[in-house]
Amino acid sequence: MFESHFQSFDDTATRDHSAARLKSLRNELARLDLAGFVVPRADRHQNEYVPPSEERLAWLTGFSGSAGLAVVLKTKAAIFVDGRYTLAVHDQVDTKVVTPVAIAEQTPEAWIAANLSAGEKLGYDPWLATPGQVSRLRKAAKEAGAELVAVGSNPIDAVWSDRPQPPRGLISLRGPRLAGETSAKKLARAAGAIGKADALLISDPHGIAWAFNIRGSDVSHTPLPLGFALIPAVGHPTLFVDARKLGAAEHAALSDIATIANEDTVETVLAALGKTGKTVLFDAATVPARLTQSLEKAGGKVDLGREPIALMKARKNAAELRGTRAAHLRDGIAVTRFLHWFATHAKPGKLTEIDAAEALESFRRETKKLKDVSFPSISAAGPNSAIPHYRVSQSSNRTIDRGMFLIDSGAQYEDGTTDVTRTLAIGRPTAEMRDRFTRVLKGHIAIAEAVFPVGTSGAQIDALARMPLWQAGLDFDHGTGHGVGVYLSVHEGPQRISKAGHVALEPGMILSNEPGFYKAGHWGIRIENLIVVEPRVIEGGERKMLGFETITLAPIDLTLVDNKLLDAAERAWLNAYHARVRKEIGPHLAPDEKRWLTAVTTKI
Repeated sequence: MFESHFQSFDDTATRDHSAARLKSLRNELARLDLAGFVVPRADRHQNEYVPPSEERLAWLTGFSGSAGLAVVLKTKAAIFVDGRYTLAVHDQVDTKVVTPVAIAEQTPEAWIAANLSAGEKLGYDPWLATPGQVSRLRKAAKEAGAELVAVGSNPIDAVWSDRPQPPRGLISLRGPRLAGETSAKKLARAAGAIGKADALLISDPHGIAWAFNIRGSDVSHTPLPLGFALIPAVGHPTLFVDARKLGAAEHAALSDIATIANEDTVETVLAALGKTGKTVLFDAATVPARLTQSLEKAGGKVDLGREPIALMKARKNAAELRGTRAAHLRDGIAVTRFLHWFATHAKPGKLTEIDAAEALESFRRETKKLKDVSFPSISAAGPNSAIPHYRVSQSSNRTIDRGMFLIDSGAQYEDGTTDVTRTLAIGRPTAEMRDRFTRVLKGHIAIAEAVFPVGTSGAQIDALARMPLWQAGLDFDHGTGHGVGVYLSVHEGPQRISKAGHVALEPGMILSNEPGFYKAGHWGIRIENLIVVEPRVIEGGERKMLGFETITLAPIDLTLVDNKLLDAAERAWLNAYHARVRKEIGPHLAPDEKRWLTAVTTKI
C-alpha cells in the first residue's frame, strides 16, 4: 500500500550503477560528437511529478527529488539541487562520479561556463527545456567559447535499455456537478483572452485538464492527462492526446468540442501555422523550446508569456468550492481519527515515521473516496522535522522518540485536493518548543484573520505570518502559502503567499497557510490549513475588501501552546476554530475518538 511511496527513494542499485551508466552515456555522446549533455529532471511539460519513462535524471544518478539538473562532460559530472535536497543528494548519488552542487552557491550556467572548453559542443533536449532555459544555457556555453546544440533524440534513451513505456492512463470526463462550468464555455473564455495572437498553445496539462473538463492518470499524485492543446482565436480547438487514453464515450464527448489529434502531430500543426505567418501564444514556464523553435523556423511568430488559463483555473467557482469543502470535511475526519490513533499509539520509541504515514493513509482509504495522496507525506521526527521538505525513505526512516513530530500530508479526492500539517509533542515539550510553536501559531492566526483590499498580493501579507518570529529574531525560509487546485495539483499557481507572490489574490482562490520554524539538527514546526479567498464587508468601509475562510478541520496540539503569548483575539480564534472542529468532525467519530477530540480541543 503506502510502502510503494517510499521504495523509490532507496534505489541503491541506481547509485551503484551510476558509473557504468555515465560511461554508456559518454560513449553515446562521443558518437554524436558532443562533449557533454544537460540532463534536467523534467518531462515535456515541466511537471512537478513525471512518469517513470521521463525519470532520466534518477536513472542516471539515483537522485529522486522533484527538482534538479545534471551536466555530464567528458571527464566530470555535476548535479545541481536547491536547498530542499542538499542533504538527500549526498545519500542518493555516487559522489565519486557525480559532484553535488548547491544551486544557491553555483548555478548550472556558471559551472558550464567554467568547465566547458572552447570549441566543444554541449547537447540538450529541446523537448525538456523551456525557451528561457535554453537562452541561459546558450549564453553559458558562449562564455566558454563553446556551442549549445539541440539533439534530435535524447541520448539517454539510446542507452536506457529497460526504459519504461510512456504512460497511457485513461482519461475521464468531469461532469457539471464537479466542474461547475462546461468545457465549451471555458474554451470560449480562453479564446477570448489570448490578445493579439492567432492561437494559444496549452503546454501545461493542468490547463488542459481544467479547460476540457477532464482528468487523467499519467503521473502519480496529480490526475493529469499528458498532452497539448491548441485554442485558436477563431475556430475549433485541437486536443493533442494519445487516442488510446480515450474510451468511446470520452472520445465522443471531446470530439463535440475539439478535434482529437495524436500528440506527436503538434509540431507539424504549429509548423503549418508558421508557414502562414501566424502568431501563437505560449506559456513561458512550461512550453518545450522544440515547439517555439518549430514555429519560428516555419516563419511564424512566438508570443511568449503567461497563458491566461492559469488565472482562470485559480478562481474556483461555486461548484468547485462546494466539492472542496466536502473533501476537507471527509479528510478532516480521517486526519482527526489518525491523530487520536497517534495519541494512543505513539509511545516514545514504538513507531517509525513510515508507520505514521502508512497509518494516516489507511484512515484516508477508509473513506472509500481516496484517489491518491496529493504528494508523498512528510512524516518527520526529531531532527528530520527541521528539514522543511524532508521525504521519508527506508534509509532515513527514524523512530519517533521524545521531542517533536511533524506530519505534512494531503489527499486527492474526486471533489477536492487537501494539504494539512500538524506538529505534535512527544512527551513533555520544552519551554523553547512551546515558545516557537506559539509564535508560529500567532503567525498562522494572523493570516487566517487577515482582511485586505481588493488588489492585494500574497507578497503584501506574507510578513503577517513572520512578525511574531521576527520579534524574537527568528524566521523561516519558505513561502507562507502556495495555491491549491481542485482534484488537480496541490501546488498550483499563480497565486501564493510569499515574498515573491505578486499576483493579486481574488475570491475563489485556494491557498495554504503554513508558517513554520526549524531548529536545524533538532526539530521543526509547521502549522498548515487551507484557506479560500472570500469577499468581506467592513461596516463603514470605503473599499472592497477580502479575507480568508479556513477550510481545513483538524485539532491543533494545545500542549505546545504557551497561553501567555497569545492575546485575547488569538485565543478567541483558536477556541472558535476548535469549537468548529468539534461541531463538524465530532459527529462522525467513534465514541472514544469523540471523547479524545473534546479533551484536546478544550477552551483555553
